[in-house]
Amino acid sequence: MTLYQWFIFFLVLQIVHYLGTWKLYQKAGRKSWEAAVPVYNAFVLMKIINRPWWYTFLLFIPIVNLIMFPVIWVETLRSFGKNSQMDTILGVVTFGLYIYYVNYTQDVTHIKERSLHPKNATADFISSILFAIVVATTVHTYVMQPFVIPTSSLEKSLLVGDFLFVSKFHYGARTPTTAVGLPMVHDSIPLVGTKSYLSWPQLPSFRFPGIESIEKNDIVVFNWPIDTVYKFRDKSGKRVDKPIDKKSNYVKRCLGTPGDSLQIKNGDVYVNGKLLLLHDRQKLQYSYTVETNGSTFNNDYLIHELQITDPFGQIAQNEYYFKALTDENAKRLKNNPIVKKVTKIEEKEGDLLMFPHTKPNWNTDNFGPIYIPQAGKTVVLNSETLPFYKMIITDYEKNDLQVNGDEIRINGKVVKNYTFKMDYYWMMGDNRHNSEDSRYWGYVPADHIVGKPVFIWMSLDQNIPWSKAIDKIRWNRLFTTVGGSGEPVSYFIYFAILLAGWFGFDFYRKRKKKNADS
Repeated sequence: MTLYQWFIFFLVLQIVHYLGTWKLYQKAGRKSWEAAVPVYNAFVLMKIINRPWWYTFLLFIPIVNLIMFPVIWVETLRSFGKNSQMDTILGVVTFGLYIYYVNYTQDVTHIKERSLHPKNATADFISSILFAIVVATTVHTYVMQPFVIPTSSLEKSLLVGDFLFVSKFHYGARTPTTAVGLPMVHDSIPLVGTKSYLSWPQLPSFRFPGIESIEKNDIVVFNWPIDTVYKFRDKSGKRVDKPIDKKSNYVKRCLGTPGDSLQIKNGDVYVNGKLLLLHDRQKLQYSYTVETNGSTFNNDYLIHELQITDPFGQIAQNEYYFKALTDENAKRLKNNPIVKKVTKIEEKEGDLLMFPHTKPNWNTDNFGPIYIPQAGKTVVLNSETLPFYKMIITDYEKNDLQVNGDEIRINGKVVKNYTFKMDYYWMMGDNRHNSEDSRYWGYVPADHIVGKPVFIWMSLDQNIPWSKAIDKIRWNRLFTTVGGSGEPVSYFIYFAILLAGWFGFDFYRKRKKKNADS
């Protein structure tokens, strides 16, 4: 939906609200016109139902408002004496339209000092759960989101099984585009596997100001731009067009920022003609072949083994393929007495799987140069450059593109160049030969940025069974920061002390109150 369509929809809602409540406003001692003034009418309604004024803001937070609207309908009914279970059911199942019936046909009286305390344990439990969901959804959307590392593309910096807190406010919290969906659930419902949201209507989205900008070598969580899979890791081949905020979450390292020129030479990344220096916690991994004297190897990063026999059928040599070794680990392997040769795999052949899928000589180790688009900058469009920017023009910036021979039309006009509306980023994994990243699918638009990983609160080793739970937890990674310099430091002991102190204080406070009451 466009901004204009949302404006009309909002005005219709105001008319619906006014027609259904103006008499109730009068019976509460207010003026009938107060029910017609947008936003102001919500503040007045909060006074009528004896709820705090800041509840109004919750009505404008996507997803949260889906919880708040039924609450407000029920609270309005109860403020005029409609407290029965049937009144509550009718208020919810009619989407609040039961209030029309009360407004026009019932002689009700406003209960000014209505008690807000639930009348039974069930109501108290439901009220507590709803409040917890509202708070958690607000925090999840605008402050901090939990995230788990599913792949090894940032191995050494982030491990498979790391559980992160991702800050939304560092780069600026992004308002949701999805208006209707389950709180705190991404693109599919756990266990069931069906969609967790409605694709329509869609909200116009914007980003709040952040406290910092994305810098080179930052680890960033973003929505995978080309995601059309039904659910993450789905093998069925079923496709679906997803809203931006429901595309799969990826985590990679930003190597190119808007306006940069990026190139990869023999595995090294150059930005604006200069070798991009690594972050001091960053450890690159590449694939290697390792030949031994016939002895065997066991390693978590081993993909396959090839045995070479002599004419008599005896094993003369074993060749192994390691998928993720740092240069340091490769040197250690060379010193192993059973190792004859360690060879770093260097991609020489071209691969049209590489973005933009028109460069037959580009591969994972030799790529580019490529320009990273910047908002407001203009590029020349022709048959050579168009593949780089086609998705930007059509999918990300929503233009109509038509190509007829050498003629390029955007929104019906013949053009020779294009000016970008958004900034874009180049994301890559540290596990350079085993990372599905920008080299394969291109740029990450600014509106796809989710946030910045700041904290590892739990880390589980995927190679250790739960029967060995103590060993499964990587204790040295608990409560460590993702950013910063030097070796990561665990703050788990400090957290444990603070938690124990809080429980001790809470126990003392409750015991003191109990003694005072008795």
